[in-house]
Amino acid sequence: MNWDDTGFLLSKNRYNENSLISEFYTKNHGKISGIVFGGTSKKIKNYLQIGNQLYLNYNSKSENKLGYFKLEIQKVYSPIYFENSQKLSCINSAMSLIRLLTAESQSNIKIFDLIEKFYLILSNDEWLKDYIFWELKLLKTIGFDLELSNFATKELLDDKIIYVVKSKNEKKIIPNFLIDKKIVVNDLNILLNGLKLVSDFIEKTILKPNNLNYPISRTQFINSLR
Repeated sequence: MNWDDTGFLLSKNRYNENSLISEFYTKNHGKISGIVFGGTSKKIKNYLQIGNQLYLNYNSKSENKLGYFKLEIQKVYSPIYFENSQKLSCINSAMSLIRLLTAESQSNIKIFDLIEKFYLILSNDEWLKDYIFWELKLLKTIGFDLELSNFATKELLDDKIIYVVKSKNEKKIIPNFLIDKKIVVNDLNILLNGLKLVSDFIEKTILKPNNLNYPISRTQFINSLR
């Protein structure tokens, strides 16, 4: 197998003396792993930042064997946020989710497009609110649609409208902005409540049933916001 593609680096796995094994999400071939030779050089290390967009040629003797990459950088994204710990943590968290929730060697153009849109979100003033909706789009794309407006009910509490979701064991208050997307949110605690709600859904609906661990990078991201 020999092809050219555009990909985002999702993880740096391990180094040896002359190379490293890396994982990419590509436009036409999905998530793939391979060896990048010369991976200890400063130039290659600068290319291999999580989330950077690369043009790569992937060679493998067969689809079932680990191949090797020849690559050049197309767009630099992650280094722009090296001085912003919150957004850098967000990048790590988002890429970890994609790595965790998508299948190996399975083409999915929608996921690739979501990665590109993710970096546009980071430049917005309401980036955190937009990121929460980005996660919901990611979940919907892989088959887990958390459309809260379909099962939330409206109630009055102290003359204010709230939205709740009820089950046999609990009653959860849903942040209003998750129902009415036009609401401007200036309170960080409200945004954190929305992020926690999505986190609980991911853990209970996807991770635990599949014996997957909650990603450390996501915990670090949430902690960076507090």
